[in-house]
Amino acid sequence: MPSESFAAAAPALPEGRFDGPEAFAGMVRAALSNAARQGWKELVFSDPDFADWPLGERASIEALQAWSAAGRRFVLLAQRFDAVERSHARFVAWRRMWGHIIECRAVRAEAGSTAVPSAIWTPGWFAHRTDPERSRGLCGFDPRARRELRETIDESWRVGVAAFPASTLGL
Repeated sequence: MPSESFAAAAPALPEGRFDGPEAFAGMVRAALSNAARQGWKELVFSDPDFADWPLGERASIEALQAWSAAGRRFVLLAQRFDAVERSHARFVAWRRMWGHIIECRAVRAEAGSTAVPSAIWTPGWFAHRTDPERSRGLCGFDPRARRELRETIDESWRVGVAAFPASTLGL
């Protein structure tokens, strides 16, 4: 159960259009804080590489730690995870500890393949960067838009392969 001070600090989830990297990073932080505060059962993060997501920030890891519990599921979908491994050391360490609730898949970026959307999907809210280069998009609570986004993510998930293992075995 998240602490009272942590729960009180969770920002409200935005709704409507957003524009810019800071606005998107704020949404990632808000989603993680609200996941912990509200005890969401599932989080789905999707992006070609997560390079500009604030996953390695201390506050993000604290929120993920407060959220993680039995019966939770965290889904990560990307084209590649090398940027996560290089730039988000705290997240990589957290991922090792909580590997049993995290599923990661990679979709190969081949000609004609399904593009991996840059998005957050939750049981009641979503954020979708329709223009990842400029960090522009739409977020909100609309059930239809959430369902359509989840269908797009699920389509990419089906063609993906297991990736970003919690640990590397070997000599």
